[in-house]
Amino acid sequence: MKLIRDFPEVPTQLKDIQKKHKEELRKKTEKLRMKTIQANEAVKIFQLVDRYAQLTVVSTIRDLKLVEHELLARGQEHEVWREKHLQKELELIQTDKLFCSSFSRSKSKFGSSTAVIGVPGIGKTTMVQKIVHDWATGKIYHKFQFVFSFKFRDLNDINCRVNLQELILDQYPYLQHLLREIWKFPEEILFIFDGLDEYNTRIDFADNRRNTEPKYMCTDPECWCAVSDIVYGLIQRKLLPGCSVLVTSRPTALNLLERAEIDVWAEILGFDHEERKEYFNKIFEDQTAAAALFKHVEENQILYTMSFNPSYCWILGQTLGPFFMKGKKLHRIPKTITELYSCYICNILKNHSFKKERDVMLKIGEMAFEGISEKNIVFKEGDLIKYNLQPSQFLSGFVMELLERDDTTQSVVYTFPHLTIQEFVAALAQFLTASPEDMKKLFEKAHREEDQRYELLLRFLAGFSSQSNQLLEEFLGEFPSEKIIQVIDWIGEEVHKQLVNTNSKASKRNLLNLFHYLFESQNRPLVKSTVGLVKKVTFSGLQMNPIDCAVLTNVIELCDTIKELDLQNCSIQYDGLQWLGRGLHKCEVLRLRDNKFGDSGVKLLSAVLKEPNCKIQQLMLNVNNLTADCTGDLSSALSKNQSLLELDLSNNKLEDAGMKNLSVFLKNPDSKIQYLRLNANSFTAACINDLSSALSTNQSLISLYLGNNELGDAGVRQFFKDLKNIQELGLENNNLSACCMKDLATTISEYQSLRSLNLSCNNLGDSGLKALSEALKKPNQRLEQLHLCSAKLTASCASDVASVLSISCTLKVLDLGGNKLEDHGMKLLCEALKNNSNSKIQTLQLWKNYLHDSCAEDLVSGLSGVCSLRKLNLSSNFFTDQSVEKFRTLTRNCSSLKIIDLDDNKFSSEGRDRLLSLRNYRSRMTVIV
Repeated sequence: MKLIRDFPEVPTQLKDIQKKHKEELRKKTEKLRMKTIQANEAVKIFQLVDRYAQLTVVSTIRDLKLVEHELLARGQEHEVWREKHLQKELELIQTDKLFCSSFSRSKSKFGSSTAVIGVPGIGKTTMVQKIVHDWATGKIYHKFQFVFSFKFRDLNDINCRVNLQELILDQYPYLQHLLREIWKFPEEILFIFDGLDEYNTRIDFADNRRNTEPKYMCTDPECWCAVSDIVYGLIQRKLLPGCSVLVTSRPTALNLLERAEIDVWAEILGFDHEERKEYFNKIFEDQTAAAALFKHVEENQILYTMSFNPSYCWILGQTLGPFFMKGKKLHRIPKTITELYSCYICNILKNHSFKKERDVMLKIGEMAFEGISEKNIVFKEGDLIKYNLQPSQFLSGFVMELLERDDTTQSVVYTFPHLTIQEFVAALAQFLTASPEDMKKLFEKAHREEDQRYELLLRFLAGFSSQSNQLLEEFLGEFPSEKIIQVIDWIGEEVHKQLVNTNSKASKRNLLNLFHYLFESQNRPLVKSTVGLVKKVTFSGLQMNPIDCAVLTNVIELCDTIKELDLQNCSIQYDGLQWLGRGLHKCEVLRLRDNKFGDSGVKLLSAVLKEPNCKIQQLMLNVNNLTADCTGDLSSALSKNQSLLELDLSNNKLEDAGMKNLSVFLKNPDSKIQYLRLNANSFTAACINDLSSALSTNQSLISLYLGNNELGDAGVRQFFKDLKNIQELGLENNNLSACCMKDLATTISEYQSLRSLNLSCNNLGDSGLKALSEALKKPNQRLEQLHLCSAKLTASCASDVASVLSISCTLKVLDLGGNKLEDHGMKLLCEALKNNSNSKIQTLQLWKNYLHDSCAEDLVSGLSGVCSLRKLNLSSNFFTDQSVEKFRTLTRNCSSLKIIDLDDNKFSSEGRDRLLSLRNYRSRMTVIV
């Protein structure tokens, strides 16, 4: 069945004027002007249809609180949200479907308000131009008979009361006598307002006065009121209800629209990989040069992430393009963003008399700096005059290439081609003209601002301290050495301060920003004297995008060695790890837990481990969605690696096939691995033959953790005989029972190498403990830690435990929590400890063991003389206020005790207070009640 939608017919009396209106709009929108930095062609003019690049628009927007600057934060999110679109979590909207009912929150048949959000330079205004052009040429939105488009920057010049009719006639005077006829069909009208963020008047959609007080209400097209009231009335359906409205804005103005009647929210995401490539092909006639440039951008994560934005693509093309043209002598290609924009400005300056234009550019930079401080990107002629820039100077080619003049309406405004260019010239002016005192104030002020408005400006200032400024100095004169020293000293001081203060996310973000400054500075001695001297660099818990990873890598590359790099839970996926890989071999301790970069990420790390100069000694890869597929590469790398001593692969899904591959490198006689953690990897008894074979020949492994798997009694029995070198063994939660304890006891008795044993959360029972205790009572046993929590133990096995405690002079940690030893069992344990003057016990875990007041005296008697005891956990039992004085006595008598945990017992509030007063007995005493 074929559905055909009928579109409204234009009333006869309006057909001619509609035709004229469409023709006027077509003429206004058919050309696309692109600024260049070429002396012979300052502006290129293209047909819109030839140069318009399709952008991805998705049917939602991101977090309203996201920061503004796409170079600082939006690049990685762009890729993440694009991935969500691919996973069907977001819907793609074509520009001819912005009012489509399937995306709308409104159920109304007519009239819809749509907000399209996008960062600076992403293409909002060009998209509006394309929509108007396509409507005028009859391609889209046939349901609208009239489209009226406005720019908020033009509306800023209207300071008097006006009505909608006058507003339209100011731009479309030919509609003079027909507007009242047009008003009769509001559902056939589309209003477009471009650039809400550029509007100087705040439109408060939460202001109820607009609905109740006549002077704020605008309900008639001929009603005289403020422009903001007209916009409010149209969006909120108070004025011409039934009409449709499209609003565009940067993310900074999103908060203004939170209470508005918006039916469709959309965001322009920009280019994906192929669209980037296509765009470079479009802007270069020389396709070989286009391919070479794109390859260079693709290999530089900072440039590549920037290039999701069409404006950045254009800047990159203009700046870097000449490096790849045939017959051009290749110079050093820009690496940092400071170098990139320096090259951009130099390409402008070299076409002019730079002695004269230097002063003009610095004046423009001063104006740009005030704009950043005031969050202003649109400048009027009055702003130019304020900085001794006569509007007539705009006729000079230099100013025309640095600023864009918009005189499409009666008022003339000026903007920079992109926000980042405004930030660059602002930074340049401050660096060259500000006094040292003003620079110091700028540093302090920039740190106080939470909205990051100065962040890129600070990066540029850091970049100006680099030795790679010869190009700019050729045109602007030698950079002042005192400023270079001041910037370097400031960065060094801030890095030193921040490296020792990374407790919060905000402090870690500050440190990461400082790393961006270090990268821009390209100052190896500065990096080595700051980052190169610290024991630990941590960004754990901080989301890091690919630009962050690329910058971190560049900082690491400037160091000889990083002692410890902690990147746990940083949302680093494959793309980020790809850029980190170049510097990771310099880290001695590398923590990458919980980043979920998967098997492909481990393949990258395997290449790092194979490097002959790899320094990694500890590598944590737990919780990263790893499977057996990555273990072949990892095993191959570890067979060649000579530095790695500790590897954590816990909480993945390597399964038995993964164990088979890992056993290959464990068999290697040159293996240096000493600590291997493989907890929670879905291993079963089927993999034990491979593991046992490896352990029988391995000479280096001393610590093996296999907890939370499914090995079972039959599985572990097979490799007990091969544990001769193992000092730490973790087998918690492996479906073990008393059946395998005799085999383990035999191993313990024979080898006597075990220092730590974890059998918690297994069904050992009293008989299993009995078998184990026989081995632990043997002479020369050196076990220091024994973990038996939740092992189904009762008071019946207490005598066996006591027999071990009575003679052990090595045991430091005993965990019996979550069992059922009860008061009688506790009495036996305490007597054993009391009678062993050589006891070294430091930690005693007795939580949830059904203990009552009747054993409190035994605890005092048995533990008061244990001079090594530091931590005692008696939580989740049944002690009452009757035991309070006894615990006070125990704490006073046992001078070594630092932590006593009595939480979740049966104390009254008064009893808890008396126990908490124990904190005053000695310094750093911790009491938990």
